[in-house]
Parts: sequence; structure tokens; C-alpha cells
Amino acid sequence: MAVTLPAKAPTAITSISLFPENPKTLILEQCKTIRDLNEIHAHLIKTGLLLKPKVAENLLESAAILLPASMDYAVSIFRQIDEPDSPAYNIMIRGFTLKQSPHEAVLLFKEMHENSVQPDEFTFPCILKACSRLQALSEGEQIHALIMKCGFGSHGFVKNTLIHMYANCGEVEVARRVFDEMSERNVRTWNSMFAGYTKSGNWEEVVKLFHEMLELDIRFDEVTLVSVLTACGRLADLELGEWINRYVEEKGLKGNPTLITSLVDMYAKCGQVDTARRLFDQMGRRDVVAWSAMISGYSQASRCREALDLFHEMQKANVDPNEITMVSILSSCAVLGALETGKWVHFFIKKKRMKLTVTLGTALMDFYAKCGSVESSIEVFGKMPVKNVLSWTVLIQGLASNGRGKRALEYFYLMLEKNVEPNDVTFIGVLSACNHAGLVDEGRDLFVSMSRDFGIEPRIEHYGCMVDILSRAGLIEEAFQFIKNMPIQPNAVIWRTLLASCKVHKNVEIGEESLKQLTILEPTHSGDYILLSNIYASVGRWEDALKVRGEMKEKGIKKTPGCSLIELDGVIHEFFAEDNVHSQSEEIYNAIEDMMKQIKSAGYVPNTAEARLDAEEDDKESSVSHHSEKLAIAFGLIKSPPGTTIRITKNLRVCTDCHSATKLVSKVFNREIVVRDRTRFHHFKEGSCSCNDYW
Repeated sequence: MAVTLPAKAPTAITSISLFPENPKTLILEQCKTIRDLNEIHAHLIKTGLLLKPKVAENLLESAAILLPASMDYAVSIFRQIDEPDSPAYNIMIRGFTLKQSPHEAVLLFKEMHENSVQPDEFTFPCILKACSRLQALSEGEQIHALIMKCGFGSHGFVKNTLIHMYANCGEVEVARRVFDEMSERNVRTWNSMFAGYTKSGNWEEVVKLFHEMLELDIRFDEVTLVSVLTACGRLADLELGEWINRYVEEKGLKGNPTLITSLVDMYAKCGQVDTARRLFDQMGRRDVVAWSAMISGYSQASRCREALDLFHEMQKANVDPNEITMVSILSSCAVLGALETGKWVHFFIKKKRMKLTVTLGTALMDFYAKCGSVESSIEVFGKMPVKNVLSWTVLIQGLASNGRGKRALEYFYLMLEKNVEPNDVTFIGVLSACNHAGLVDEGRDLFVSMSRDFGIEPRIEHYGCMVDILSRAGLIEEAFQFIKNMPIQPNAVIWRTLLASCKVHKNVEIGEESLKQLTILEPTHSGDYILLSNIYASVGRWEDALKVRGEMKEKGIKKTPGCSLIELDGVIHEFFAEDNVHSQSEEIYNAIEDMMKQIKSAGYVPNTAEARLDAEEDDKESSVSHHSEKLAIAFGLIKSPPGTTIRITKNLRVCTDCHSATKLVSKVFNREIVVRDRTRFHHFKEGSCSCNDYW
């Protein structure tokens, strides 16, 4: 029957009128916008075709599934159907779930049940996906019971979705029982179980399940391999990861970017960063996930400058970073002390209106704290909509390491008021805060409280904090007895903490015992010998000091070279003691000479005991003046505007001479200088240091 149509009607309407027996394909192919759908809808009403269930359902599917708009239009169509059947309900439940409205999907399923509309095998996978998204375990269990009652318990597609729902709700063991009860399992079933274990972080079970799959000679696919490679990375299972790489090459699967990205991630997490980079460079198309995996690999391997370099390449390739990229870059900036680069990242996050999630916000806080900009860290913390125990812990640790111990404790007690349960890492920050604030009694009380009130057994790090608290307060003998009475074996860090305190308090006897223990635990650590040598020198026992240094030479122990980093205009500059490889070395050494001359006029006296071991007597003062942090500071003085804060990151503990010199530089040149060494922050300003000359 011919139908006269308006001239402006789209082809789809004409087609439907001409071929009403197969409207589905035509609607799906021709309907691109809401306007198209409105015109088709109007025509179906006018012609009466909408009364046909199949036509109505196809229109409903176009509105609910294919168009990116909200579900409002689909709901209006659905409500015009007199007695919607299960296919209509299925379309709506699926649409709500796809468009991030799983709660409405569950409510509609309840309505379906109340209206006595019988669900079919397609209903249950749709509603289980909604429960999975909501992590609605109770509703999921009720639906599981209904599945069994309706006789769909043996349907593979339904079972696969059940596995996924239980795993996503944290019930991996129940998911595994459903998996084990299945008489027939296809690759999708196995992948559902892999996804469940991956979601729960149960990496050992992923690998175990894959070996089981291989033993049963069950075909796996590329989705399987992605899950297994992720587990290999987390477990550092390089052997299995390389087996998969060989399989990928043999089967010609290198064209799958998701699979190759997983290989890049696996190699990076297994410490094979260069292999990961070779695979990354061979990729024809690299999305944000691939870039993030490689950048994260560099960051986790402490190859932070390479992480930043690759990030700059990513920007040139016009690939927008995601949250994972930002977290890795902020971590690298924190390690390098690259404040300006990190600030740019923060600006980018604001510009792109990226959500300040717990992970991203905490990474920002950590970055600012490790760059000595603790007020910015507090500001980020205040703006985070959601905070967890890690966020509070990072704030407490950041304040403590920047010499704000009392303020750190204020936030700890506020954390308890907010009913946020501290963990073992929190207490490391809290005890560190007591250390920096000189709160010995409060430190003792909190050390006892962590096990008594919170059920947290002290780890070696907590014992180390207590040794530092006691030692810093000059209670060297008590700290020594504390170590001897520890229920666990003290490690090198604890003995080294005591040895460093013996240097400050000139306690030769316990210093000697500390080195004796250290030579058993780490016999080639150069810093320990130098500490004892300096203790001898501080009490005038020069022969013993030289003897210790001679012993180092005999054993072939070389001092770890000092390395200092400074960021200027977004570029990281690296300096080693007495090196001249920098392109502006001549200008830097001239600046050093001028700097040393000016601070000598202000009272600086070089401590030549800090010179390198093989320096001749006449060269010792020159050796000391060319320590890496002095080179970095001199570079900062000549390359940054007057009054600008100079920020240095050093790989070793700041030596006595550099500490004294930097105090005077801050006074003479009227600069605030922030130095982050291996143990803590030093904020130098107007001739004083935040550590109160204890480091």
C-alpha cells in the first residue's frame, strides 16, 4: 500500500513505508539524531505501524541504545506501550546500564517483576551488569535465586555474567564456585573468571588459572593474554611474560595495540624498561594507555628524567594524558624536585577540568610536599572532595618531613576525630612528626598506642622512628638499650640512625659499636665509615679518623658520589661533586669562587674533614667548595631572579660543611634555599635552618 509522504521526509521513512516487514535494519541504519528519530516516530504513529510490537521495540532500541542522548526519549516511548513484554524491558534495562544509570535499571527490573512480566535469558545478563556496576551484592544474590527458579541456571551467557557480578562485588570465591559448577566453559567464561581475579588483585590465581587452562588444552584469546600479562607485571613473573611475548610473535598478534601495551606494561613492571621501550617504539599506533604504561615504567624504575622526556614527546604527539599519566609524572617531579614542571601539570589538570580523585589529589599533595611547598599540599588536601587514609597519611608525612611536626600531629588528631582509621604507614608519619618536633614523651605514648588502641604491630620502620626520636633528643644510651631490647632484629638503617646521632652528640663509644654492627650488615657502605671518622675528628682523635679512612681504602670502599639536582625553567640540571661536564661550567665555577669569597667574609670557615678521601692537603678546601649542592646553589644564584627560592634535591645526607655554607648563602644573598637530602628537608632562610642544625 502506497503512502504519500511530505517532501522533506528522510529516506528512512520512505523505506519503512515501502518495506514494513523489515523496519529494524532501516531504522538502525538511517536514524542518526533525535530529529531523525522524532520524524520516524511521528510517521510510525501516523501509519499505525507503532502498534506492531516489533516495530515499537526497534524504535525503542534506537532511542535507548544507539543514540548518545539521555534515556528520557526512550522512557517516553516505553511508557506509550500498553503492555511491554520482556524484550522491551530488556532494551530499557540495557540502555539504563549503558548510559551510567544502573540504579534506574534495577528499579525497572523490580517493576517488571511486580507486573508479572516473565524474564528471559537476555534479561538476566542485562540486570546482572547493572548490579555489578552498583556493586549491589544483595540484589545480585536475589536475582541469582530467581535465575535458578526460572530455569536459566545452565545458560552459559547468564553464568558468565553471574561470575562477573560476584567478582565485581568482591565475592571472588563465590564467582569461582559458579565457574567450577559449569559443565561447559567457553573462552568467555574463562575470561570472566580472569577478569574477576584481576578486579580483586588476586594475581597468583590469574597465573594459576592460566596454567590450568593450558593443561586442559583450552583455547585462549587475546583478552585472556591481556589479563595474564597484567598479573605477570604485578608478580614480576618475567618467565611467563616472555613466553606470552614469543606466542604473540609466532601467532602474528603484534597488530593488536591493547596486547602490545600489556606487554610494554609487563616488561616495565618486571624491571625490563629498555625492552618495554623497544616494544613501545615499534608500535604503529600508540594511545594514551600505551604512553601511560611506558611513562609509568620509567617512573617506577626511578628513571624520572626519561619519564619527563617521554611526557614531552607525548605532548608533541597531541595525545591527551589521563589520570594515570598525571600520577606518574607527578611522582617523577616529586623525586626530581621539579616544582615548576609539577606546577604546570597541576595547571593542566585544572585546565582540562580533570576530576580531583583520591589518587590524583594524593599524588599532587605528595609532589608539593616533596618539593618543600607544604602549604600547596595542604591547599590541595582541602580541595579534595573525597579523602582516604592514604591522603591523610601523605599530608602528615609531608608536614613532618618539612619540619612541621606539631602541625602534622594536629592533622593526625583531626583524622581520628573524622573517624578515619590510621594504618601502619600513618604511624610512621606520626612518629616522624614527634621526632621533628622534639616530642619524646608523646612519641613514646603513640608508639605504645598503635598496638594497644589500633591493633597495629610495630614494624622495623616504627622502631627506627623511636631510635631517631630518642637519639635526636640526646638520649643516646636509652636509644642504644632500646635497640638491644627490640623483639625483632635491627637492620642497618636503625644502626645508621644511631651512628649519625653519635656524630651530632660526639658519643664515640656507642658510635664504634654502631659501626661494628653495620660492618656485619652492610660492610661496604661508605657513609658509615665516614660518619665514624667524623666522630673521631670532632673529638680531636685525628689518628683514629685517618685510620678509619685508611681502612676504607684497604677494603676498596669508595664514597658514593654526591649528586644534586636543580630545576630552572622546566629543565632539570644535574651536578656531581667537582664535575665540569655542564655546558656552563666555567661560569658556574666563577660563581662558586665569588660565593665562597662572600660567605667567608660573613664568617664561613671550610670544614676540610668533609673533603674527598684522596684529596691532598692543599686541595681539601677546593674539594669541599665544589660539592654538588654548592655547584647547584651557585648555578641557581646566577640563573634565577634575585629573591627567588632555590630548590635542590640531593642523593646523600647534607654534609656539615655544606649545611654551614648554605645557611650563610641564604643570609648573604637574601635567598630562601630548600634542600631535600636523603633523610629530610632543610629550609634555609636568613642564616638559619628548619632542622635547627640537627641532621
